[in-house]
Amino acid sequence: MNGLDWAVLIGYFGVMVAIGVWSHKRVDNVSDFFTAGGRMPWWLSGISHHMSGYSAVMFTGYAGIAYTYGVTSFVTWSFPIALGIAIGSKLFAPRINRLRSRLHVASPLEYLKNRYDLKTQQALAWSGMLLKIVDVGAKWAAIATLLSVFTGISLNQGILITGAITAVYCTIGGLWADALTELGQFVIQLLAGVAMFVAVVLKLNDKGIGFLDAWDQPALQGHDKPLVAQYGTVFLLAFLFIKLFEYNGGMLNQAQRYMATATPKEAERSARLSAVLWLVWPLVLFFPMWMSPLLVTSNKPDGSDSYALMTEQLLPHGLLGLVIVGFFSHTMAMCSSDANAIAAVFTRDCAPVIWARAREWNQRSGLIAARVATVVFLGLSMAAATQVNSPAFKDIITVVIKWVAGLMGPMAIPMMLGLLRPFRRSGPTAALTSWSMGLLAFWLVNYPINWNVDGGVPLQYQVSIPLAVSLLLYILIGFIKPEDTPERLAIIEQINTDGDGGASAAAQVPRPKDEVPTAVTD
Repeated sequence: MNGLDWAVLIGYFGVMVAIGVWSHKRVDNVSDFFTAGGRMPWWLSGISHHMSGYSAVMFTGYAGIAYTYGVTSFVTWSFPIALGIAIGSKLFAPRINRLRSRLHVASPLEYLKNRYDLKTQQALAWSGMLLKIVDVGAKWAAIATLLSVFTGISLNQGILITGAITAVYCTIGGLWADALTELGQFVIQLLAGVAMFVAVVLKLNDKGIGFLDAWDQPALQGHDKPLVAQYGTVFLLAFLFIKLFEYNGGMLNQAQRYMATATPKEAERSARLSAVLWLVWPLVLFFPMWMSPLLVTSNKPDGSDSYALMTEQLLPHGLLGLVIVGFFSHTMAMCSSDANAIAAVFTRDCAPVIWARAREWNQRSGLIAARVATVVFLGLSMAAATQVNSPAFKDIITVVIKWVAGLMGPMAIPMMLGLLRPFRRSGPTAALTSWSMGLLAFWLVNYPINWNVDGGVPLQYQVSIPLAVSLLLYILIGFIKPEDTPERLAIIEQINTDGDGGASAAAQVPRPKDEVPTAVTD
């Protein structure tokens, strides 16, 4: 990097902070901070939903998969995400929107007090927050890894820089700042991605390699196969099922995008836009990664530095700075949205239970608590980022695929399936059992069993077995021990219907005996 590249990077950081300051004017209460007051246009929500699913892991971990195996990086990652969101646009998006518009909640987990009980809500809230700390930590480590390639600064310094900038704008402006910065980041990503795509095509032409002829090169032998090695059919199906839950609200931050739109119909349109972007745009981003074995030699066994090396070699200064900004935009988009979601869960769901004074917060106190919780979460995730390459967590892609995908299912199934009528018989017993046994299955498969199996348990089973255990138990216990009380049925009808019928049903729902009152009213 030279002075021009640094100018582009510093200018980008300045714009992000400016957006946060401007968005501060639109945040008057907790609802504005966490769900944009339900006033976000569907197209902005869709772009924000799309951008909040990316991170620099794509340019490190998935770039390594593309470098090593080729097109399976698209087939087993962005394609199942696109398909999962498309399915969820009808199945989940409108119902999640009604959590805000009909139940008047600001956290995606807030409705679980009435749908199940307080114990279930607290179990999912605390475990979800802990998982997000690890998940976001991996994202910080990914962007810091890229930054170290370009600038030579240490991993910890890179984590501190990116985390501090993100903390400023998302803490000041809430979800509005997240969405508006993500819109700007989408434009930057578009320019940077096209620039890299063109640079690779021109470089291949210089080498006498055509756009389609590249696949016949020895270095890309077998790279055109959609499913290879550990990324086979079982992995694809498991990943599709996981992403159906994760990218439609199971990991909380995407749920907020659905909640932020004005109506269930707009939430559905938002999801469809995100699905189309996930299907089309990653093809542009992945093509340079697929071609990278023809242009660079990775210094790392997993190929995770291949994209960064290629960027340094192919792009002139200025454009290099723009692509680096693109790396930052991905990670900051996801991490800021995660921080906002987790702050919502802590402020609305956890704090009133563990601290009596939190039940008395007014709008101003609740907003201050939300901002403090955002900063604390970012700090904890940055601390976790320094441990990503430790023996406990292993490398970045291991954290993202094995830990997050493997643990997401047990946490998301009670939340997501609890929205749907066919699962109305599943109550607190089904939810807590599926959650706890899914976590136990993850530990058993990834550690004791994995240690005692020659060659280890294949990755596809490490991520799919916990999900399968949770799903099976959630459904089975619902039939064996149905807990579909009139109060819970009324909540489900409220989420699944529009019009006066749902509203009258909602009015008849009493507060559960063990519920702790939510402190802040909207």
